[in-house]
Amino acid sequence: MSKRDEILAAAQALFAEYGYAGTTMRMISERAGVAFGLVSHYFGSKENLFLVAGHEMIDAMLALIRRDMEVAENGLQAVDIFVTSYLTYTLANRATFPTLIRCSPFSDDNPHLDRHKIGVKFEELIREIEANLERGLGDGTVAAVPVRDCALMIYAAMVGAVRTVFLSPFGDPGLFEETRRFIIRSIRA
Repeated sequence: MSKRDEILAAAQALFAEYGYAGTTMRMISERAGVAFGLVSHYFGSKENLFLVAGHEMIDAMLALIRRDMEVAENGLQAVDIFVTSYLTYTLANRATFPTLIRCSPFSDDNPHLDRHKIGVKFEELIREIEANLERGLGDGTVAAVPVRDCALMIYAAMVGAVRTVFLSPFGDPGLFEETRRFIIRSIRA
């Protein structure tokens, strides 16, 4: 692993554990085992490092989801795989995924961060859902739905389930599977 990757991994774990405000560049350099100046060298500011940490997690998640969706035979199945892969990714990355919860444009943990920059990256996830819904409309497996609104509702259901499991005492182990079933029941033609 490169020094940059070690810094990024340390930042993701610390942002997930302590949030943006509770994490310092010094903490990141110590966790990564690198000189303090190296963190600034690679990422500049803490805000930029936070954004990169979130963006790179979304890129990794999307790569995995897209790979998983290659076997989808229709739009409904593609949505199902998307939801399953997204939720599975969160659990597989439980130590770092809260960085995305805190980085989300739907979070008020960091009111001073550039929500537009954050939103543009999260929009990639929503566009992927839209594409799958469009596919399902075309192949007849998805009911006639307003695509944009439906994609936002699917994303909201997933985010709500993740926030409930990760951040509340109500995180029933079966919530992710029920969220998946609810979404599929709601859009099936």
